[in-house]
Amino acid sequence: MKLMEEKILREGTVLPGNILKVGSFLNQQLDTAFLAEVTREFARLFADAGVTKVITIEASGIALATLTAYWLGVPCVVVKKHASANLSKDLYTTEITSFTHNNTYTAVVAKEYLKATDHILIVDDFLAVGNAIVGLRDIIDQAGATLAGCAIAIEKSFQGGGDALRAEGVRVESLAMVESMTDDSLTFRHS
Repeated sequence: MKLMEEKILREGTVLPGNILKVGSFLNQQLDTAFLAEVTREFARLFADAGVTKVITIEASGIALATLTAYWLGVPCVVVKKHASANLSKDLYTTEITSFTHNNTYTAVVAKEYLKATDHILIVDDFLAVGNAIVGLRDIIDQAGATLAGCAIAIEKSFQGGGDALRAEGVRVESLAMVESMTDDSLTFRHS
């Protein structure tokens, strides 16, 4: 999506350690008009996939997942990074290692929100090495549900997560694919 690439070039910042900071529009301060366009495109791309639920992991993917679910007319399920007192005791759980935060956590979601009959679309802001997607797939598998695909705002393709998922037959639609980053440049992959 040319619009995403242009926004990254205009407002994104490359930080040391292959970090792309897009907090001014995507995951801290939200450009709501821009997110409406992005999520409408996600819904268009997956309109034929029979999606019954959209899933994401807290926190940066919530806005994207919520709006995508709105356009598709389905519920949005948020997987929590930690169990809390207000969650059911009957949970799906998985271990996820975060590339950005360099830690591992137990992600959880109440079993009541995912059914074996669901066709689930994963939505997230970034895809790098793919650990979050692998964890969400594990939860979807535990529920006996079907993965409809992954809608990603920005894929750091040089880190290989998206290519590995595609090689496994997972449908991954990324609106911008960053091929390489240095402190002063950024290039995109175009399919």
